[in-house]
Amino acid sequence: MIKVENLRKTFGSKIAVDGVSFEVKKGEVLGFLGPNGAGKSTTMRMITGFLQPTAGKVRVGDYNMWENPLQAKRLIGYLPENAPLYEDMTVSAFLEFVADLRGLRGAEKSKAVDKAVDTCFLQSVRHQSIETLSKGYRHRTCFAQSIIHDPEVLILDEPTDGLDPNQKHEVRSLIRRMGEEKVIIFSTHILEEVEAACSSAIIIDRGRIVAKGTPDELKKTSPRAGSVVVRVHHSEPDAVKSRLQGINDVSEVEVVEKNGAASVFRAIPKAQTSSDSLSLQISEMIGTENWKCDELHTEEGRLDEVFRKITMPDTETASASK
Repeated sequence: MIKVENLRKTFGSKIAVDGVSFEVKKGEVLGFLGPNGAGKSTTMRMITGFLQPTAGKVRVGDYNMWENPLQAKRLIGYLPENAPLYEDMTVSAFLEFVADLRGLRGAEKSKAVDKAVDTCFLQSVRHQSIETLSKGYRHRTCFAQSIIHDPEVLILDEPTDGLDPNQKHEVRSLIRRMGEEKVIIFSTHILEEVEAACSSAIIIDRGRIVAKGTPDELKKTSPRAGSVVVRVHHSEPDAVKSRLQGINDVSEVEVVEKNGAASVFRAIPKAQTSSDSLSLQISEMIGTENWKCDELHTEEGRLDEVFRKITMPDTETASASK
């Protein structure tokens, strides 16, 4: 378990992290999401004990990070952003070196290295010098060092940064599997990763938490969540829009697409109107008007819309003040 309470970090007059609090339990994967410069990496470094906070507490398992740093750090595997490697070492030699640092010896060390190599798909480059590795294999090697001691907690800072789509898929799948039995926090600015790998997410902006919840809960706060999209074949799209706008529970109707005789409309519900109710009303209207319809679905909402809605106002304010 990780518990972060009122974490704050300042660098001179700059406030990098401002009163961040959250808790992550075993079996949870928390996505720490935010734009570049939001305070993600600084928070990660404080959680791992790399940076001392200006104020606040970090608890890892049963240990306070600043009162019992060694005990707390033994529980953590850490993949920092742009993790360094000893390029003159082979992959095996490097992992053996890290295992030594973690206090593993003899058969236990050999078993740990073999497991890390297998888990991170490094068999084909195991005896290869790190300086000759591709960026993807270097990244896998960095990931392997973070799990060499089978930690209870994994802190991963931008774990898929710079990887190609196939490599990103591998890392996300690995995080999901490991997240079933560990506590995992990983920072990212890539929205699709939250849906792909996380059980919960936090959005941080300018050092503060501005939203938290499961990916589905966050998507429901999207401006378009619950809207009903309908595709109608009709020679007069303005007439269709007007009829849809006349439904009591419709707040607004947008014309999404006009394509020949068919048009796509988005009906945005009024507050407190359920998407099921609105969908039913539109379906009944289609039947009454005898419209030809080949698409009708409810939008779930999108994380990118939520992200922009939350972070763009601050970004625009900051830009205007310069």
